[in-house]
Amino acid sequence: MRDIRVIGDPVLRTPAAPVTDFDRDLRRLIDEMFAAMYAAQGVGLAGPQIGVSKRLFVYDCSNRKGHVVNPVLTVDDPAEVLDEEGCLSVPGRETGTPIYARTPRAAGVTVEGFDRLGRPVRVRARGLLARCFQHETDHLDGMLYVDRLPKDAARKVLLQTP
Repeated sequence: MRDIRVIGDPVLRTPAAPVTDFDRDLRRLIDEMFAAMYAAQGVGLAGPQIGVSKRLFVYDCSNRKGHVVNPVLTVDDPAEVLDEEGCLSVPGRETGTPIYARTPRAAGVTVEGFDRLGRPVRVRARGLLARCFQHETDHLDGMLYVDRLPKDAARKVLLQTP
C-alpha cells in the first residue's frame, strides 16, 4: 500500500504531468489509489498524494464512485459555497487526521477526462462531489486547500500540521 504524502513534501506543490499511457500500469495505479483512499477513510485521492506526479484522481463521494485521468474542470455555477473541507495530506500533528476549515468552492462543476482504458468521461457535480472534484484537481495543479483560505485561517491550519 502506498503512503499518503503530507504537507511539506515537494510532490504536493508540483503540477502533475499528463498521463500518456493507458496500460496495465495505469490500471494497477488506479486500484492502488482506491485502496490507499479507503485505508485513509478519504472520499478522493489524487496521484501526487501518493507520490505519483500524474494527472489522475479517484473518488467515492455522494454515492458516486469513479476515477478521472487527465481531468479538465469547468465551473458551471460560480456561486461561492463555504463549507468544511479537509485533506488527507494536511493531517493534524497530534491526531494524524485531517484538519478541517471552511473553504470557498464553486457550487457546480463539470469534469471531463478519460477512464482507465482511455475512453472519454464527463461528470457534472454539485455539493460535496463538486467540492471533491475541485479539491482533487487543485492537487494536480500543485495546490492544497489551505491555499484557498484567508491568511489567518491558513495560518491556523498550518500551525497544527507536523
